[in-house]
Amino acid sequence: MRRMLLVVVALSVPFAAPRAAPSAPRAVPSAPRAVPSATPSPAASAAPSAVRDVGTWSADPGQAPAARDAAAWREKGDVVRRLFANAGVAFPPDRLLFRVFKQESLLEVWADGGHGAGAGRAARVATYEVCRMSGAAGPKRRAGDMQVPEGFYRVEVLNSASRFHLSMGIGYPNASDRVLSDRRAPGGAIMIHGACASIGCIAMGDDRIRELWVMASAMWRADRRTDVHVFPARDTAALAADASDPALRRFWGDLAEGLRRFETTGRIPRVTVGPDGRYGFR
Repeated sequence: MRRMLLVVVALSVPFAAPRAAPSAPRAVPSAPRAVPSATPSPAASAAPSAVRDVGTWSADPGQAPAARDAAAWREKGDVVRRLFANAGVAFPPDRLLFRVFKQESLLEVWADGGHGAGAGRAARVATYEVCRMSGAAGPKRRAGDMQVPEGFYRVEVLNSASRFHLSMGIGYPNASDRVLSDRRAPGGAIMIHGACASIGCIAMGDDRIRELWVMASAMWRADRRTDVHVFPARDTAALAADASDPALRRFWGDLAEGLRRFETTGRIPRVTVGPDGRYGFR
């Protein structure tokens, strides 16, 4: 298993290392939207519908990294706890999923409490408007192509010294990307971060990244994983069916299968990668 890093100034801390708890929301910003409909699932049926828009708050770029972390917890800790309480999930949960839809410019937060009657089934905690994602539908395959990756990832780096206020590395290239992307220059350092600029990253704005930071850093402290699933669109199956390129049709078909499994079962799938780079699920 890879290790996840917390980066504060120049300090790198292994994923499993203990850490003391820190001190005690721009596409272009728009008004709150209703979440587009999706295939009903056991979890989605009770999901909240209001989208948390980007917000207007901007961070002081001169703020020290440790102060950014502390301020995120101070300003957003109770907000996040309330979101989880309203979803009926303990915080931090057993598993956490950030689910991104590029076409719709949305990031959904799903969580599995891991106990009780709903154990194993995820509940939607919140839906966020994405401020900006560069590129178009389709996976990232080489450095400099400006594409936001598509596939199944996990948060592996937390960086409070980011140029974009706070950032989380999603682990691109993953095992599939290392097979299917340019072997010599696949690109890297793909983040979910603050601000509203993207060169292959998922930019959430400074206000909302603080909420996602609290969620992911709480998972890190508990030695639990945060999955990140990135899809070209909610209806990835339709894109796969219409794709003229056989390789893209197969790739999107695999993504659609992972999406279908989650939508129909409410369970965050365990993802595998074959020697040909194709995804499998269990």
